[in-house]
Amino acid sequence: MRLLLIEDDVEMACFIRDALLEEGHDLEVAPLGEPGLARAEAGKFDVVIVDRLLPDLPGTVLVERLRAGGDVTPVLMLTALGSIEDRVVGLGCGADDYLVKPFAMAELSARLAALARRGGTIIGELASVGALRLDRLKREVWRDGRRVVLQPREFELLDQLVRQAGRVVSRAMLLEQVWHFHFDPQTNIVETHMSRLRQKLNAGSDQDLIQTVRGVGYRLRTDG
Repeated sequence: MRLLLIEDDVEMACFIRDALLEEGHDLEVAPLGEPGLARAEAGKFDVVIVDRLLPDLPGTVLVERLRAGGDVTPVLMLTALGSIEDRVVGLGCGADDYLVKPFAMAELSARLAALARRGGTIIGELASVGALRLDRLKREVWRDGRRVVLQPREFELLDQLVRQAGRVVSRAMLLEQVWHFHFDPQTNIVETHMSRLRQKLNAGSDQDLIQTVRGVGYRLRTDG
């Protein structure tokens, strides 16, 4: 894999660099957030690894800026902050996974491989539900021929609904499949992302493609 590590801790950066290079990966290291963001925006990386507590630019802000520019490269956030609230904030900014320090190198490698597969190295496919079209390979969405630009979590939310089109998808299932939570973090992270997804999908249309089944979950309409 071609990887970018944005980490200001020299000892930690060297440890990760040496281990990943030994595994045969192509790795670049940026010691600060601003130059790291510039490299992430300019390069074609399979995964970007970001330390959350960078001295010049918080990792959460870095990821938000990366996503705001339309970049969907998978991001793994590293941090010493391991509470549920910290994990929710880290994932809510647009990161795809969150690994708490200290960690085993084997776990980091496994998570990177999983993110690279989700980021587009798996075989994609086209899906159609009514006037909605979803391309899993290119991670693109259209409604009535109009391109809908989604953030990674929004795309994954929609993908889960498309896979179960016409059936109710529970909030617990979305937390597990999209955020990999096997518990309820007691936040409105699903509702917040679903609201953004709806706004983008329904722009210029009178029909809401996503139905809320109160107290249960959400269902994608098959006639829209």
